[in-house]
Amino acid sequence: MPTVRFRGRAFECAHGAVLRDVLLAGDESPHNGASGVVNCRGLGSCGTCAVEVSGPVSDRTRRERLRLRVPPHDPDSGLRLACQTRVHGDVTVEKREGFWGQHGAEGRDGQP
Repeated sequence: MPTVRFRGRAFECAHGAVLRDVLLAGDESPHNGASGVVNCRGLGSCGTCAVEVSGPVSDRTRRERLRLRVPPHDPDSGLRLACQTRVHGDVTVEKREGFWGQHGAEGRDGQP
């Protein structure tokens, strides 16, 4: 069974499980702040569950590719939508700052 590591915790899941569902089942959230309440509930349309994922996962779905092209996201950011990502092996997940989880280490204004 694959293991998902997130915020210092580890969750086992079935191969092919949806990452968002794995996190929610473990009482964790791929959302920041109010986006935990105001989101599309896994339909891939809001972009608030964007996370960094390292490890074997599914390819981006068409819906995910389209959503990640819409600001504030950037298709080259490497982010994935947890609701559209299926776990295929052991993975590590990181959530960035910001409502959509789009802010990296450079800070909220995009400057280093």
